[in-house]
Amino acid sequence: MNKIYLALLLAMLNSFAYAQNSLTGTITETGTNLPLEQVSIYFPQLEKGAVTAANGVYKISNLPLGTYKIIVSYIGYQTISKSVIINEQQTIYDFSLKESAIEMEEVIVSTPFHKLQSENVMKVEYANIKDLKNKGSITLADGISTIAGVASVSTGIGIGKPVIRGLNANRVLVYTQGIRLENQQFGDEHGLGVNDAGIESVEVIKGPASLLYGSDAMGGVLYLNPEKFALPNSTEGDVNLNFFTNTQGISANAGVKTSTDNFRFLLRGAVTSHTDYKTGNDERVTNSRFKEYDIKSGIGYQTTNFKTEVRYNYNNSNLGIPEEIGEQSTDRSPMKPNQTIDNHILSSKSSLLFNASSLDITLGYTSNIRKEFEEDEEGAALHMNLNTFNYNIQYHAPKYGILETIFGAQGLHQSNTNFGEELLIPDATTNDIGFFGTSHLHLNEFNDIQIGLRYDHRKISGDTNGILGEEGYIASLDRNFSSFNAALGYKANFATNFVARLNLATGFRAPNLAELTSNGVHEGTNRYEIGNASLNNEQNFQTDVALEYKNEHFEIYINGFYNSINDYVFIAPNGDEIDGNQVFEYNQQDANLYGGEAGIHLHPHPLDWLHFESSFQTVRGKLKDSDNLPLIPANSITNTLRGEFNKRSGWVNNGYSFITLKSVFEQDEISLFETTTDGYSLLSIGLGGSVTIFNSPIDIRISGNNLLDKNYVSHLSRLKYDGITNIGRNISLGISVPL
Repeated sequence: MNKIYLALLLAMLNSFAYAQNSLTGTITETGTNLPLEQVSIYFPQLEKGAVTAANGVYKISNLPLGTYKIIVSYIGYQTISKSVIINEQQTIYDFSLKESAIEMEEVIVSTPFHKLQSENVMKVEYANIKDLKNKGSITLADGISTIAGVASVSTGIGIGKPVIRGLNANRVLVYTQGIRLENQQFGDEHGLGVNDAGIESVEVIKGPASLLYGSDAMGGVLYLNPEKFALPNSTEGDVNLNFFTNTQGISANAGVKTSTDNFRFLLRGAVTSHTDYKTGNDERVTNSRFKEYDIKSGIGYQTTNFKTEVRYNYNNSNLGIPEEIGEQSTDRSPMKPNQTIDNHILSSKSSLLFNASSLDITLGYTSNIRKEFEEDEEGAALHMNLNTFNYNIQYHAPKYGILETIFGAQGLHQSNTNFGEELLIPDATTNDIGFFGTSHLHLNEFNDIQIGLRYDHRKISGDTNGILGEEGYIASLDRNFSSFNAALGYKANFATNFVARLNLATGFRAPNLAELTSNGVHEGTNRYEIGNASLNNEQNFQTDVALEYKNEHFEIYINGFYNSINDYVFIAPNGDEIDGNQVFEYNQQDANLYGGEAGIHLHPHPLDWLHFESSFQTVRGKLKDSDNLPLIPANSITNTLRGEFNKRSGWVNNGYSFITLKSVFEQDEISLFETTTDGYSLLSIGLGGSVTIFNSPIDIRISGNNLLDKNYVSHLSRLKYDGITNIGRNISLGISVPL
């Protein structure tokens, strides 16, 4: 017994010794050797970091033994990415940062190796939510549409869903809190269901990501990064208020987070309320109003070689479904027809860290309760509960020379249950399982290769509904879908400032329940839809080429893609009518999409604070018979002139201003049941910064969108065919106050 006690004591002492491993040092400015305060030092894999004190000194404690990538970043200075060896109780690393007008780089989380964008083989777009809010975005879906290559299918301002290079719905996968978000995304009128409060940044993979995420990532991934926990032994809090003149909209959220050496906690609550939006014709769109309540919370525990966190998000939305410009009102409670949606998102992420490898386990549960209420009806006409459990297990194998490898297994169990009077899709269960491996080869400082292979299997079982031969009958369903997918990427630094990327990838998507089983009127689209139980997998092969030249004062990039899709699923009218509704049937045909983005960024010396940016995006989509694909965004060009004052300028700190002109071209490359959409230009202006009041920095921002009150309609607006235009002039005011 004494020997057992002695062994336990030695193990505890050994663990305590490990807990003393730390990294410390001083960060100074290159040339002056002056210490830099508030510089961020962060281990992406460990999710640990610190900021420097006034003397430039930092310290990160309780680090495991091994080699880990560290990121040193500060606004106005060049970001450093370096591998650091932790092999003794206290490791000392000093850093010197060089001033740079190039934007600070961020770690990309949506790709498996968590590298800086400049180090990634796959091109990923990154946007900070704070920057999107500074541009005056009303919702998260509205904000992401400002990212090149990304658009939004909208129903007013409250409902929007992402379109990535012409693909949307179940072809674009949304990740939040590290798990896939399932919320009946097959419907055009089904929005994101995520509030931007408590979201730190968004990453967009533009192209097939089935290798990493399985089915439904065929067109790309929208990856939402939640806000980080507070640094060890610190407490933070803030209140954020926004007002929007067009909708008399109010958006408010408040949060608090605190951390010790081991425990972490955060909580954030948000409320949003908007009246009917006003068009450029000074008319309010009846029942475009919406309300939203959101709570996000998280707890975490971290020791030297183990970390875990649990997050929970509850979102309640009450969304009016606009159909006309009728009663002019500023009421806030949605009328019928409307949707009420309750989203519960529970996630758990744990990591075991070994000396040369690690094991990550992510578990998730989402519950989407969707109810639709119609005029002259009591109770919910449509009531669907979608419950999804998913898992993601990844093993980061020990690094072998130039080779980094990750093996993983992913899957889900999903059930859909109906409780309403109407039935859109049947009661059904879906089961997924997938296995993959991917490797990154860092050949030298000029060449990197990434390869991967994956296998997936999906089983869908649906119940019989209705009576054979009668309207609304849905036969039982028992289908299996499987697919092998591969990816190969190459990144070359041909010169100090020139980077080229070539990525080849396959992807797949199993048809969804609506495509397989629909047989009835879809009220959200005002048409009678008939599914096809014999549909096959969609399978695609995409080629991406990205060229980028960057120096301290000039950047230029060109991204091109060609996406070939076998058995593309689409819906089209067959010429019949049932009860006054046009009949649409789901079919399959090979399709091709192609296009890309190009842009320049100029920040001339010595006016490093001045930036001129111009970007162009285009996409075309055609079926094999040469008919155009529906819901393809129009070509557009965006020009922005902005000033950034990262250091104190008078009484404003970190000030900024911008003026943007977005020109959208006519869209006449349309499908058989679409109409041409005229081009338009929108002018936006904004400014803001941080002011100090009572020794507390307060962020203030003001922006104006569509300042010329242009009366226009987006090609991707679902209200276009009701003769309803998009939102007119809108001024947004925002303030953020630390607690």
